Amino acid sequence: MEKSKKDSLIKRVVSALILAPLVLWTLYNGWSTALILILVVSALLAWEWSEMVSNNKPTVYALAYLIAAVSTTAFIYPHYVFFPLSIIAATTLFVWLKAKNEKYRGLLTLGVPYIGLSMGALSWLYTWINPFAALWLVISVWSVDIGGYVVGTTLKGPKLAPSISPNKTWAGLFGAIIFSILTSVAFLYLILILLDLPKENNWLMITIISGGVLAIIAQIGDLLESKVKRYLKIKDSSNLIPGHGGIFDRVDGLLFAAPFVLIWFVILIMIW
Repeated sequence: MEKSKKDSLIKRVVSALILAPLVLWTLYNGWSTALILILVVSALLAWEWSEMVSNNKPTVYALAYLIAAVSTTAFIYPHYVFFPLSIIAATTLFVWLKAKNEKYRGLLTLGVPYIGLSMGALSWLYTWINPFAALWLVISVWSVDIGGYVVGTTLKGPKLAPSISPNKTWAGLFGAIIFSILTSVAFLYLILILLDLPKENNWLMITIISGGVLAIIAQIGDLLESKVKRYLKIKDSSNLIPGHGGIFDRVDGLLFAAPFVLIWFVILIMIW
């Protein structure tokens, strides 16, 4: 292995060993600690987006992104959902008007719903559905990243989207899908054992499908962020996390997948 790749892998492992237990404990410990984590991540995302998208008033845009995120994460009751969505719409319009002379007006405006709705979806998944649903999302997206990286760098082969992300391969995508499915099934059976629930075959099939589809959606989110960074001519969203770059580089798949996962669970609840 090349020295640069080996150093990058070591940094990734060390960062994961520090961050993963903290994130999992925070989500498992209850809504109060989960909310603190979500708000901290929201603030970091707001700062990163306002810094990586070149503009003349980063503080103003960062504050707008944070307001959007706080509005969705703070109002967690379904019958009040219209209120945070209204704030998202109003803040999006504000940024669009404020950024009329900015070079990257569209990306600056996109930051509002991207951060606000994604973090809101994670918050609503935790409170509307179940904390275990949020845990599954986080753990499965991590497994997607690990599977894609391990299998992709080992087998290599044809590129998945060379014009967007030259390092991603079809082998990595299949590895991400397999890792996500295996993680999802293991998580399902662990929850069934912990809660002493019956093991039904239909839930196994739903879990396999959910894990596979989640992997694809998370990879699309990863590619979209890579497309944005390539358009902006930057390598990482920031240098906040050693071996990973910034917060966006670490949670891009999670952010994109969270709204879809929330909708999927709502559909399942309505059916069953």
